[in-house]
Amino acid sequence: MGKRVLVIEDEPNIIEAISFILSRDGWTVHTHADGETANNKIKAMPPDLIILDVMLPGKSGFDILRDLRADGETHEIPVLMLTARGQTRDREMAERLGVTQFMTKPFSNAEVIESVRTLVAD
Repeated sequence: MGKRVLVIEDEPNIIEAISFILSRDGWTVHTHADGETANNKIKAMPPDLIILDVMLPGKSGFDILRDLRADGETHEIPVLMLTARGQTRDREMAERLGVTQFMTKPFSNAEVIESVRTLVAD
C-alpha cells in the first residue's frame, strides 16, 4: 500500500493502538500531539489521510479542520475525525467544516481499518 497517514491525537494509548493497526495493514504512520503546530506538520509533509482528534492541546480539531479546508494545498486531504464526545452538535460542526468522516471513541480496530481504506481508495 505505502500510503501515509498522520494521526493528530494527544492520548498515548490511542496513538499506540491506531499506529499499530495501521502499520500492520501496510500504512506509514506519523503522529503529532499538539493542536497548535498541527497545521505546520501537515504542510511540511502532506499525508494521504489525517486522523484528527477533536480535543487537542493548543488548538481544537475543529480549528485545525477549518484551517485545512481554507488552504488550497490541504483542502482535499481526507480527514477522519475522532471524538469521545459523540453529540450531534459536534458531528454537525465537523460536517459544516468539511470533515470526510466522523467516528466516536471507543471504536473497533476493524472500523478504523475499513474507514481508512475507504477514504484512501487506490
